[in-house]
Amino acid sequence: MTTAPMLRTGSDATIDDVALLAEVSIRTVSRVLNKSPKVKEKTRERIEQAIATLNFRPSPQARALAMGRSFLIGLIHNDRNALVLDAIQRGIVEVTTRAGYELVVRPTPLEADAAIRDVIAFAERSRVDGLIILPPVSGVPGLAQALAGAGVPCAALSAVPIPDFPDVILSEERKAGMDVARYLIDLGHRKLAIVNGPADTASATERRIGFVEEAARSGAQVIDAPGDYGFASGVAAAEQLLTLPDRPTAVFAVNDVMAAGVLKVAAERAIAVPAQLSVVGFDGSLLTQMVSPPLTSVLRPFGDMAGAAAARLIARLEGDLPPRCDAQMQLVVAQSSGPPPRLT
Repeated sequence: MTTAPMLRTGSDATIDDVALLAEVSIRTVSRVLNKSPKVKEKTRERIEQAIATLNFRPSPQARALAMGRSFLIGLIHNDRNALVLDAIQRGIVEVTTRAGYELVVRPTPLEADAAIRDVIAFAERSRVDGLIILPPVSGVPGLAQALAGAGVPCAALSAVPIPDFPDVILSEERKAGMDVARYLIDLGHRKLAIVNGPADTASATERRIGFVEEAARSGAQVIDAPGDYGFASGVAAAEQLLTLPDRPTAVFAVNDVMAAGVLKVAAERAIAVPAQLSVVGFDGSLLTQMVSPPLTSVLRPFGDMAGAAAARLIARLEGDLPPRCDAQMQLVVAQSSGPPPRLT
């Protein structure tokens, strides 16, 4: 005659006790605790009843120890834009908190060998269960292969496909650049300028290609100005562009921070926006509402994209896989853009 195991209750209860009482595996209990949809309703009710009967309160440390996991997700980035990074972190935390994971953030260098060493060392040292890689780090040559070789689960955000990452949330930034050019051309602009981002980043390259190709189809002129995504480079580019004898009537800065620099120079030179100059940015960050006039910009849904990456990563860790989800971007028109000035 076998004796039924003695089940602990209250603060002494463990996930093993819940699993025994509900007659399910520890993994199934974990899925219920993580609010996974991959549990049948009757099974979920039985587990929830067992949790209530035992007055079980899951301990993160005990849960991690029992499952051989840390329940930590790492975020790898090289982004100086605090407004963008804040939105990304909030989008990830909204997902990770619901699933019982915590977020650990790691800025990393961009030089290929240094980036790979840093990311692999961070993953090993912090014992994260997986990584979310932001651009431009996600585009570092060899990083995806190195993570795969080290057995580190990961998901990435990118403007272009990266075959070696198991999950990539794509943003169609070339199309968004085309949309900006088409919008300005439809307003009547034919003398356009673009303030570019770093030449070695896929995001800046894709935005420029789309913008220039669409302008060329309509026979519009495009003047290039260098930039690095920083405010100072937006100011420097605007100083160059707005002192030309035949200056552009519209400027597309490929992020909002540089667009703010263009607006600053225009104000200093008494160039009215949008009556004499239209300015368009990219990102749709909070900055678009902080500048004057409010900035027309491509809304890139950072929070949603990062949340989708987190959801896919956690799904893989839990043995599930949600449907693919790519970013849908939208040009949001504000007061910084309008028709070109009339010739007198």
